[in-house]
Amino acid sequence: MSTKSPEQLSDLLRCPIGQIDVRDFDPHATPGRPNSNGKDEENDMTSELEPLLDDLQERLFAAGTRDVNAPKVLLILQGLDTAGKGGTIRHVIGMMDPQGVRIHSFKRPTSQELAHDFLWRVERELPRGGQVGIFDRSHYEDVLIQRVDHLARADEIERRYGAINDFEAELVGSGTVVVKCFLNISRGEQKKRLTERLSNPKKFFKYDPSDVDVANKWDAYMDAYSIALSRCNIEAAPWYVIPANHKRYRNWAITHLLIEALASLKLGWPAADFDVDFERSRVEALRSR
Repeated sequence: MSTKSPEQLSDLLRCPIGQIDVRDFDPHATPGRPNSNGKDEENDMTSELEPLLDDLQERLFAAGTRDVNAPKVLLILQGLDTAGKGGTIRHVIGMMDPQGVRIHSFKRPTSQELAHDFLWRVERELPRGGQVGIFDRSHYEDVLIQRVDHLARADEIERRYGAINDFEAELVGSGTVVVKCFLNISRGEQKKRLTERLSNPKKFFKYDPSDVDVANKWDAYMDAYSIALSRCNIEAAPWYVIPANHKRYRNWAITHLLIEALASLKLGWPAADFDVDFERSRVEALRSR
């Protein structure tokens, strides 16, 4: 099966520079997807990428065992409720070695967090050398929900766009590859997924009544996302718009982006910090019984 390279796919998914409106992006699209004869084959496309993703992530993890200043990768997942942040973590991140993965889900700020600058809690959860970090929501909540619900002054929101750009540029400058994904679903698809959660007792735990309150603010959130993606789309840490109505495509696309991020590090395997021949002789001398 012929697939486009991660570089080609990232070009297709990259958010254009300048003023954008997220409503102009098609959540049903599947850019770069190889020809597929059905859902099962499309699902296999992601599985086929697992060996490469696993190898590249293992190289990163290995580098971290030797050097605390090894590179890192940070995957940021943003999107409205039901967009697939949890599903991405389960199906894509689940293909990697959990030893080298750090996942954090940002909820409503605590009183301690509110006593600090909005980036304080984010800095505490950044991946360490050799890790792939995943943010389920992120510092962007502080220019999204706080803008929509008027939880911060307009001048403070304005300040935060610049602070985010400086923060992300500093992250990249210190050895972190930042992959920012906006999971783009349609209004109809969101309603369908909320309905499914109420139709299956196994999915009740996923349902939060406040999700409907947020859904009723759809246009306000689309405006907030449009501003955030327009203002915080720097060259060092660009946004990728992931059409997310098709779950399998979403998983395949984000897997490709992670492969690109890891491959860009061009990591080999760490050299032994011991005498290999001597240690081999010691192992050979071990009794088998």
